[in-house]
Amino acid sequence: VVVPPQVAIVGAGRISEMVVAHKGQPSVRRVLPLSLTFDHRVVTGGEAARFMVALKSDLELTS
Repeated sequence: VVVPPQVAIVGAGRISEMVVAHKGQPSVRRVLPLSLTFDHRVVTGGEAARFMVALKSDLELTS
């Protein structure tokens, strides 16, 4: 639930190893599920998507 004055909240799941495609080949990788809930009256879908891309990029730097 997003409660004013907040406009968004990020949820993170548990890191787990999964088989995913990497450079066209199956590979076991660590995966962190992320979700973003936001008030569409304040934040556009484009802004939310750019935020998630930036968050993903920052998390990849630390792994």
